[in-house]
Amino acid sequence: MSRTRTAVLAALALVAGVSGPAVAAAPAAHAAISAIPCTVDYKIQNDWGSGFTAAVTVTNNSAAKSSWSLKWSYAGNQQVTSYWSAKLSQSGTAVTAANETYNGALATGGSVSFGFNGSYSGTNAIPTSFTLDGVTCNVDDGTGSGGGGTGNGGGSGTRVDNPYSGAKVYVNPEWSAKAAAEPGGTRVSNQPTGVWLDRIAAIDGVNGGMGLRDHLDAALAQKGSGEEVVQLVIYDLPGRDCAALASNGELGPTEIDKYKTQFIDPIAAILSDSKYASLRIVTTIEIDSLPNLVTNTGSRATATANCNTMLANGNYVKGVGYALAKLGAIPNVYNYLDAGHHGWLGWDDNFAPAAQLFYQAANAEGATVDDVQGFITNTANYSALKEDNFTINDTVNGTSVRQSKWVDWNRYVDELSFAQAFRTELVSVGFNSGIGMLIDTSRNGWGGSARPAGPGPTTSVDAYVDGGRYDRRIHVGNWCNQAGAGLGERPQASPAAGIDAYVWMKPPGESDGSSTAIPNDEGKGFDQMCDPTYTGNARNGNNMSGALPNAPLSGHWFSAQFQQLMANAYPPL
Repeated sequence: MSRTRTAVLAALALVAGVSGPAVAAAPAAHAAISAIPCTVDYKIQNDWGSGFTAAVTVTNNSAAKSSWSLKWSYAGNQQVTSYWSAKLSQSGTAVTAANETYNGALATGGSVSFGFNGSYSGTNAIPTSFTLDGVTCNVDDGTGSGGGGTGNGGGSGTRVDNPYSGAKVYVNPEWSAKAAAEPGGTRVSNQPTGVWLDRIAAIDGVNGGMGLRDHLDAALAQKGSGEEVVQLVIYDLPGRDCAALASNGELGPTEIDKYKTQFIDPIAAILSDSKYASLRIVTTIEIDSLPNLVTNTGSRATATANCNTMLANGNYVKGVGYALAKLGAIPNVYNYLDAGHHGWLGWDDNFAPAAQLFYQAANAEGATVDDVQGFITNTANYSALKEDNFTINDTVNGTSVRQSKWVDWNRYVDELSFAQAFRTELVSVGFNSGIGMLIDTSRNGWGGSARPAGPGPTTSVDAYVDGGRYDRRIHVGNWCNQAGAGLGERPQASPAAGIDAYVWMKPPGESDGSSTAIPNDEGKGFDQMCDPTYTGNARNGNNMSGALPNAPLSGHWFSAQFQQLMANAYPPL
């Protein structure tokens, strides 16, 4: 359920005492309202009978502040149990919310939002009075800019089974403009793609670009009277990308507190704003992180020192759990946890341990499995959706397909079979039976002249698999700007059993990493897997990287790649 404080504006009482013609009342009311030093919108976003989630927005109409403290008292026995984007303390019925270090500045006319969870028994009455730095505030009646309503088109505060069902999906105008500027790009520039929050600065916008609020406001404008999904990638863990360097991030391995207070908390505060309650916000949580702990640690040949550090300090698990808990407390947010891809976790010694590790993370730092809507596979990767020309059960002259060099004993040959099977495994270890899967199809079409028309020859198992596979990479472990790739299935809801949607979470045309080292202030290093001359490592079977030349930094526009993706699209454009 969703409730907000509905007291009549105190200032309006002044109007009742004004004598003279009715037309004279308007200026008096306006002057009184504008003189109110602060306004508070206290909204209960979800109430389950013994506990609740609340979102609070404070608007400062007085002199600018460098710090702030908001106080209120409860009429009942409500107790704050956890909080974000402010520091909350409670003594009896009295609660104090003080700013964090990053949101103390509050300009004249500026607003700040925070949220918290609470418990209670009996009734859960909304506070009637608030003070900001000792000055009494007005309580928003739900009609002003502070809101208190549920935003455009309403919002029930109850999650649906599949957020993509019956909904449009947000088209990022920044990506759309770049795509449309390419020759032939208007054929796909209206497709929805993910918005990547890959550093703290991205929350407010980088180099004059759109920040998170800008995207959410644009989504409301696109929404109209129907339902609208906004896709966000939450991607800034401490020690991020421990097995690669192209996007190894801005936070060091131990900076978990900075991740919480300067990255996740501000995102949660924005997403909690009642203005956006009518949007269905899909958050893709920390790609590559947990899968790296499964495959690139310990004594494995693929292990890295950085991944062993993150396994030992637990900050991947803590960070993911914290993100799930904070974002999962917002009723219109749908968390999807990254699950690698079939060429990463499809082997027997990775499959079940990955599900168990994901369950551990989903119960860390206050999170529960109820904070997980589902999982996403193949994010920013190239694994084919469905291999039609061979199956894992085929044999050639008595030799199983699993023994081919390409499959290499994996139990899965494509993303659809992997995602459906992994969903079953996740439910078996304790995740809710209603979870759904997303598959990123932004670059796994593998069309064009190199696409096989049928099975390969049966002269050997390798000839059979290599001759028939759609995925034309040199090795399934190659991940950077792959030559020959094409756009895959267009985004769509409920395309197969257990699959919530095919999505383009990775915006086509945005580079995976630079082909050579490029100095930058974005926390992005140079990974040899993005160098087309690199001869490989244990993670790709010591094969050539298969990367395109002349690539820019990860996330930057790569025109040559975008043109290739369109040319090799399958289904064709």
